Formats: sequence, C-alpha cells, structure tokens
Amino acid sequence: MPDALITPELLRRLEQFQLLAARRAKSSAKGERRSRARGQSVEFADYRTYVHGDDFRYLDWNLYGRLDRLFLKLYEEERERPVRMFLDASESMTFGEPRKFDFARQVAAAIGYVALSGFDRVSVNPFPDLVNGPESDPAARTMELAARGALRSVRGKKSALQFFQNLGALTAGGSANLNQALRRGALEARRAGLAVVISDFLDPEGYEAGLTALVGRGFQVDLVQILAPDELSPTTFGDLNLVDSETGAHQEVTFGRFRLKAYRQTVQNFVQRLREYCQARGINFFTASSNTDLQDLLLKQLRKAEVWG
Repeated sequence: MPDALITPELLRRLEQFQLLAARRAKSSAKGERRSRARGQSVEFADYRTYVHGDDFRYLDWNLYGRLDRLFLKLYEEERERPVRMFLDASESMTFGEPRKFDFARQVAAAIGYVALSGFDRVSVNPFPDLVNGPESDPAARTMELAARGALRSVRGKKSALQFFQNLGALTAGGSANLNQALRRGALEARRAGLAVVISDFLDPEGYEAGLTALVGRGFQVDLVQILAPDELSPTTFGDLNLVDSETGAHQEVTFGRFRLKAYRQTVQNFVQRLREYCQARGINFFTASSNTDLQDLLLKQLRKAEVWG
C-alpha cells in the first residue's frame, strides 16, 4: 500500500471541513458540537426564571428593567460527539486492484481526520477480530493488537499522525461477521453519536440486523460501500473454479460473455436494495469502486450529501 494514506495536499483541504451533525451531541466531554446541555459558553440559548442560589453574573438586568422580574440567561454548551467507525477487515476486502481494504483505510483516515480536527472523539472498530492462524507472525500480531487498541479512542488533531500509523498497521483476514460487529458496537457505546460503516457488505448473513441495532441505539449512520472494479465489471470468462475468499468454498461455473449483462444487473440490484434499505431508515449511503478518485468521493460526494461542510 502507499506510504501515506492521505496526501498532505488533501489533508489541508480536509481541514476546512467539519462533520455536520443531524442530531445534537449528548457527550459529557466538552468539544465543539452543540448539545442540549445548558452551560456558560458564548452561544446564547434561552432564559429561565431566577431561583434562589443562581449566579448573579448571568442575570439579564436589561430584562429586569423592562419587566421588573429576574431572568437568568442560559447558554448552549459545546460538547464533543463520538464518531465510531466500523471498518471491514475481512478477507473479501483484500480483493481487487487497488485492494478494497487499502481504499477503505483511506476513507477511514479522511473521516477520522475531519473528526479529530473538530475535537470529536474517534474510535475505529475493525472487524472481524484479528485472525490467529498457524502462519501468524507473533511480533506482527502483537503490533496490530496494539494498533487496534489505540484506535478504540482517539481525540485531538495532534493525535492524527499516530492515528494514520495505526490504521496503516491493520491487516485484513477472516470472515466478516458484519451484523455481530455492528450489534456489539451499538451495545458497547456509552452514548450514540455518528456511526460510519465502511464495507463491501458482501456478508452472506446480510446487514439488516446490525444496521437496525445502530439506528435503534440512536446513532446517525453513514454507509460507504466499496467494491472492486472486477466485482462491478469482471473481465475473466470461460470455465472457472471460484473460491470464496472467506469460507474457502469452491464453485465451478461457466461464465461466458453473454452472461456479463445478467451479472451486472445482479450487482446493480444488490446495491439498489442496500440503498433503498438505507433511505427508508434515514441512513446516508455512498458506493464507490476501489479505484475511485479519493478526492472526488471526499470533496464532492460526501460534501454534496452534507456529511461535512
């Protein structure tokens, strides 16, 4: 994979954006997101009647002069918003040229950087759990486990470099277990915030149960589906022995040029069903080939959909 997930030029452009929250933040930690909490920031929110013990500094004396009653000025306190990313690190994500997993990490890096620049707390949940096969390098496994642990909670723009390095240390392998990962993440979250799911969504068990868990927990959900060019438009024909990259199952097929149209329609139907499922539940949905220009996805599609601005 490239030495850098994101070029310095793109990072400078991303610094101009901030994630747009459809729901107000509920975190107890201070940040830069508006919340329902009433505090003492510079953003005026409302008045309430003075009660004994209130701080005299926040009385509105001009209003007292007009109404001969004491009112306290309330201000909207800024809170951080938790941004939880679910990154598909299953074996199927190693397919394609460029690899889907490499592009997925770039997308995660960009979204994470915008969030960190806005003082949001970021967590990355790669799934499935790290595979411990017979050929696993113990030292590499230890390093990746450390990287996964560090990605569980990241805050502040100063953490961006280490954040990128930890994303770069991730590897892909094993079966996805998408629903399980999303349900577990929804249950583990102390507070709902923004959930970003980056995957090919090719899990045989589907995606409905996991996404329902996130929405039911109160998350604002964004989906980025990444497929390889050869998945969208294959170029291999003839008698083929297909091997499932996650289960190892074999399937012999004869794939002629005349079947290419039917295959493409099947892919389009799959993507359309996922899109309609998301639209019905207020989920932002994006789909991209792994050879998509990263700037086009980040600076045009996501901005147009008001994921950030």
